[in-house]
Amino acid sequence: MNMTCFKAYDIRGRIGETLDGDIARRIGAAFAHVMIDTSAPLQRVVVGHDCRESSPALSAALIEGLRGQGADVLDLGLAGTEEVYFATAHLGAAGGIEVTASHNPQDYNGMKLVGPGSRPIDPATELVAIRTAAQAGDLPVAGRKGTCESVSVREAYAACICDFVDARALRPMRIVVNAGNGTAGPAFDAIAAELRRRGAPLTFVRINHEPDGRFPNGVPNPLLPENRAMTAEPVIAQWAELGVAWDGDFDRCFLFDETGAFVDGEYVVSLLAESFLAGETGAAIVHDPRIVWNTRSAIARHGGRAITSRTGHAFMKARMREVNAIYGGEMSAHHYFRDFSYCDSGMIPWLKVVESLSRTGRSLGQAVGKMRAEFPSSGEINFTVVDPAATIAAIVAQLGPQAREIDALDGASLEFADWRMNLRASNTEPLLRLNVETRGNRVLLEERVGNLSELINRLSVN
Repeated sequence: MNMTCFKAYDIRGRIGETLDGDIARRIGAAFAHVMIDTSAPLQRVVVGHDCRESSPALSAALIEGLRGQGADVLDLGLAGTEEVYFATAHLGAAGGIEVTASHNPQDYNGMKLVGPGSRPIDPATELVAIRTAAQAGDLPVAGRKGTCESVSVREAYAACICDFVDARALRPMRIVVNAGNGTAGPAFDAIAAELRRRGAPLTFVRINHEPDGRFPNGVPNPLLPENRAMTAEPVIAQWAELGVAWDGDFDRCFLFDETGAFVDGEYVVSLLAESFLAGETGAAIVHDPRIVWNTRSAIARHGGRAITSRTGHAFMKARMREVNAIYGGEMSAHHYFRDFSYCDSGMIPWLKVVESLSRTGRSLGQAVGKMRAEFPSSGEINFTVVDPAATIAAIVAQLGPQAREIDALDGASLEFADWRMNLRASNTEPLLRLNVETRGNRVLLEERVGNLSELINRLSVN
């Protein structure tokens, strides 16, 4: 069986075609076989699932596969990806698996995998071994069948999230929160209750709050421009200081300023870098290579060390562990924290931004206004092409001679005197992704985006 649902660092597939109950069972068995010494005591695996309609059945099949190979399962039930990360480290488990397809279309699902301490699975070794074992399907019979126990760590998780800020130092704010009918609602409620207990003077306006795997308002992906109005409009109508929206498994969060304007991810990275460097001058900050000029400027200005990593949670986490970075951020709204087992969280970022705004007295619009002017960017533009690698090579061949720097860490980054671009294939979807930035020149930005889009479309056909 050739399992095409295995991607660069996690699992994604279309239900009934490339991912089903049998495949999930095989993956569970393979994970236990590769990652766990079932002869040792307390070799437990944490499992959680998002609210997609297909997730409970896939989770049950996954658990059956794990137990069949002798692993004991700690089942969180409905939980976000970061709750699985937290529980894996908090409970001392040997690994963790979240059943989720995050922001992919409704007919998709998948899994995110971590090892002990919630460290990332190595894509080149461990993930390959799991795939090989799952495809073979002829694993040795375990000496015992593992157990399954339903557990909850939500109160401890909420306390951990709230420990990232001084709740009593927060100023009164009215905040719109949009769970998108994804999995965020119950976890957010636990955090809001803990903040209230600690004396935080925050008022929340909840919209699309109840988990609903039918996604009546569309699959929660606030990165898409067409999905932003459902958060932006309530921010304006409610006279809120900011808006927060999450994707389906809420390991990413997206911010809207007091005017309802969407705040691009690289500016949030800069705000969070500033916040963490205020407490630890000279610390390492890891960032992805897609949009970098504003991020590097902010890190240097606040006395940090900027370190670039390949895009993707497994690569970002591994790089952060190598350099002991206090924080890592991607423009796609993944944010990673040393004191959260180097894992990504969709709840810590908005809390840290609220703390920063409270400390400085700025509005969110004021905090990012100068960055928007000095380093405008295109946002991520997606192209469907037959051969992403060939298209990237053709672009580099055509534009490379004029570039003053070419970086192949992740796709191709070409830097010129007053503009820069990154072109890379998606790790999880059959797409080519373009990002462009300039130094204070929005007219040039629009011109380069238009020219590059035309060139990509032409070269991808040829």
